[in-house]
Amino acid sequence: MSTLLIADDHPLFRAALAQAVRGLDASMLLLEADSLDTARAQLAAHPEIDLLLLDLHMPGSQGLMGLAALRGEFPGVPVLMVSAQDDAEVIRRALAYGAAGYVPKSLDLAGIRLALDAVLAGETYLPPALKARVDAHPARQEDREIAGRLARLTPQQIRVLQLLALGRLNKQIADSLGIQERTVKAHVSAIFERLGVRNRTQAGVLLRSLELSDPVKLAAAEDRG
Repeated sequence: MSTLLIADDHPLFRAALAQAVRGLDASMLLLEADSLDTARAQLAAHPEIDLLLLDLHMPGSQGLMGLAALRGEFPGVPVLMVSAQDDAEVIRRALAYGAAGYVPKSLDLAGIRLALDAVLAGETYLPPALKARVDAHPARQEDREIAGRLARLTPQQIRVLQLLALGRLNKQIADSLGIQERTVKAHVSAIFERLGVRNRTQAGVLLRSLELSDPVKLAAAEDRG
């Protein structure tokens, strides 16, 4: 029996995806999360999780940083990205940062079955309609380099880095993680060295390169305008 974690901040879509998965295999155990922090907590509490279905634009994800963070903290759990976005460049970047596959939210049940079977078998999955487009967009050298640097960080350093990206001070990071401020300073120094940056400003520039625009939110903003 496989255990899947569905991480998406839209309750209706989580419910629809859970129903679809149960329809494919009633024996699967399904867990849910509505934010990156909740997903992290579920993964920590349930080491038996076999697969994470992760919304690309879930709260706390900070674009591709959320994907990179979870892959760094839980390398044994493959991540199948789920998104309404089907931009080939974004998909290729997600694969570069550790996604094992990519599923558009419009995919039918047969496609979801193929995706689950492939990723649970240790393979990479892309819908045929997207694969040719993605293959035409080779991974950028910058993404390969940044992914390699992030892979050198420990899980705790990744959590510190995410808080740095939110503009938190060392004391605030220490309070959030329940560690000493001097420990945070040591982590920050190690992070800068492993990322090849000298200060928070340079680290911020690097992290902003991982940000992605959410087409759903952009469309809503245009409608309001």
